[in-house]
Amino acid sequence: MRNYDLEFLKKFSMVIGFLMLVTLGLMIAAYFVHHQLPQEVDPSAAKRTEHRIGPVGAVYAGATGAASQQAAVAAAAAKAASQVAYGGTLDGKVIFDSLCAGCHKSGAGGAPTMDAAHWSARIAQGKDTLHKHAIEGFTGSAGIMPPKGGNPALTNEQVASTVDWMLENVK
Repeated sequence: MRNYDLEFLKKFSMVIGFLMLVTLGLMIAAYFVHHQLPQEVDPSAAKRTEHRIGPVGAVYAGATGAASQQAAVAAAAAKAASQVAYGGTLDGKVIFDSLCAGCHKSGAGGAPTMDAAHWSARIAQGKDTLHKHAIEGFTGSAGIMPPKGGNPALTNEQVASTVDWMLENVK
């Protein structure tokens, strides 16, 4: 090898070494910078925090405020109505046919069918007890009644009206 080739290799090696040191320095700096940045917040945790610290109410003033307040009340009523089962109907037959008939027509899970033989002992307990068992649920020796017939969107009034309808239609 010639002298100038050795000189080139020596300088090239020094440049490569210098670049390796710069790369290592950048990697160490990136490591420390990364740990200095705040951690990313989980979106569900951020939503819970926002809900927790958000305002409880709102202030409405003047004619536009009254209109905004009425719109907010209407929106809240619509939302509440949409969360009630079967449109909030108190017609026991509608609820029975949609929800209760599956068990109370076939006797599934030990449910009493719509004949007097199955209901006589239960009717003797009184309507209040039957309403309570239908709303809160009941586990007896004959079977299981899930709370609100398994549909938590039913209101207590809907359950009671359905029980009353069933009692009126026992054959």
